[in-house]
Amino acid sequence: MQQKTISIEQREKAGKGVSRKLRAVGRVPGVVYGKGIEPVAVSVDAKELAGAIVGEGGRNNLITLQGGGSLNGNTVIVADLQQAPLKGTFISVDFHKINMDEKVRVHVPVALVGTAAGVKEGGMLDLVMHSLDLECLPSQIPEHVEVDVTNLAIGHAIHVGELVLSAGVKALDDPKATVVSVHGKAKEEVTVEEG
Repeated sequence: MQQKTISIEQREKAGKGVSRKLRAVGRVPGVVYGKGIEPVAVSVDAKELAGAIVGEGGRNNLITLQGGGSLNGNTVIVADLQQAPLKGTFISVDFHKINMDEKVRVHVPVALVGTAAGVKEGGMLDLVMHSLDLECLPSQIPEHVEVDVTNLAIGHAIHVGELVLSAGVKALDDPKATVVSVHGKAKEEVTVEEG
């Protein structure tokens, strides 16, 4: 997982009007919360925020805060991010202050590897779970969970409980839940005409 740094400013005032003014000047209103601290209202530059969470690792990147008084030097992850549905611009962000020695819960994307044997036979690949909920130490957060589908035949599936995760990483989803499967073509019914 990558370590990023962003500058934050504490903000005294809150509310829709203040948030609108911040967004108008390219800043995103947010809050920093976590174990042992009172929630602190902050703002961050929209471009800096995008740089910290776009690309590999995404929202699970570890972020070191610069500025913000007592928050300076703290490590956070993005707990919640609100974006405008059409434009994709950031509306607000919640940062969760983390302790590097305590496990965190994260949402990590699934990355398929290989071409399924069943697809080569005419089947359809169905990715049921695009991401997984994991629990691990912050330093162990994977950028994605690789799922090798090479030997997946028609009518078969890979379940959460069958995934091979790194030591110290635990899947929180139901072990019986289907991650990916291959469905076969429906067999054509053959009708025999009586004569």
